[in-house]
Amino acid sequence: MEFKGFSKKTLPFLEAIKNNNNKEWFELHRSEYEEYILNPSRAFVEEFGEHLMALEPTINFAPKINKSLFRIYRDTRRMGTIKVPLKHRIGIIFWQGNGSRMQSSSFYLHFSPEELFVAVGVRWFEKPMLEAYREYIKDSYKREGLNKLLHSLMNKGYSVIEKGYKRFPKGVHKDMMYSHLFLYKGMATYKILKPSLIEDGEKLIDELYKIYEDMLPLQQIVYEISLRVKED
Repeated sequence: MEFKGFSKKTLPFLEAIKNNNNKEWFELHRSEYEEYILNPSRAFVEEFGEHLMALEPTINFAPKINKSLFRIYRDTRRMGTIKVPLKHRIGIIFWQGNGSRMQSSSFYLHFSPEELFVAVGVRWFEKPMLEAYREYIKDSYKREGLNKLLHSLMNKGYSVIEKGYKRFPKGVHKDMMYSHLFLYKGMATYKILKPSLIEDGEKLIDELYKIYEDMLPLQQIVYEISLRVKED
């Protein structure tokens, strides 16, 4: 299926999910979900995945739920999760490596009626990735390089996720050069765009490619970190 962009009815449909967030309503409108969300998402993954391979030939993608696509239903059983059953923002991921897609360096985006969010990296490290990250930045040259890259991305108009910790890990002193890097719980950069961009397929792909090309050096660093994860 050729990707021509999402329908002009896609964002209003997501707004309708937000205002009618229950399974009964969704089942009555499942055909609209497939037409406005699922089918064009599959087409987008196939087409944009081919474009991304020009930047990173080993990237993983598949136009399937639990691969590049996410379930529309939330797992409301987990403690602390939002308790409404349906998501009104749609996530898409292209990941690198053999690990969990959410703990692999990735090109990620999601869109909702409020925003189009575009990012690379890993937003939240689980323990193995956190340990690998901290081991990586123990090297002062790598720490300096990462710090320089983050400032370069910010100078280009991108944002870096906020630090997640207030205390330094054992053995790290605050006076160490670029010690602030040890306070991150993840490592990712992002940019927020107008959600209406999803309606123009050619423009969307061009804009995303330019952004991901800028972000590629961080993608590569986080992938290198993932290769340091120790097996249990």
